[in-house]
Amino acid sequence: MNKTDNKQTSHISIRNANIADLTAILNIEKLGFTAEEAGTKLQYIERLKKLKETFLVGVVNNQVVGFIVGPVVQEDRIADWMYEEIREQDIVGGNQMVLTIAVDPTFQGFHIGSQLLDAFYNKAKTQNSKTIALTCLEKNIAFYEKNGYKNMGQSLSNHAGEIWYDLIKKVR
Repeated sequence: MNKTDNKQTSHISIRNANIADLTAILNIEKLGFTAEEAGTKLQYIERLKKLKETFLVGVVNNQVVGFIVGPVVQEDRIADWMYEEIREQDIVGGNQMVLTIAVDPTFQGFHIGSQLLDAFYNKAKTQNSKTIALTCLEKNIAFYEKNGYKNMGQSLSNHAGEIWYDLIKKVR
């Protein structure tokens, strides 16, 4: 399917992820991140189990084309331990983290990432989260700023040996 076809079928539905989505999620992860940056199959199985309410997929024509996932925590910024240790989600309020947002490159340019961020924001509002926080590479800062996130400067994260930036969006 080429981009022209996608525009004709650009209706995206967003729903909670489930284990049947794992293969598509892992494929999108590999396409969007280096091997050092990418989450593992075991990490994604754990995220699917423990982050049921905050793991969303974007679907076009019954195909998973993007996803967003992260825990609700008391911390106000992403820390590297969050990629490794997923806790059961029983926090009300707190702060919503985005561990990963990724869109299949074939479907990039159709605002799917923005729609996933919007759905995540709405989810965070219903859970009384104070903020949504994420880290990104410098090349992606403008995308997040366009979606209402504020660049808080260089992150303490050294995930995958990269230089990351903290971005935060207030929910309430």
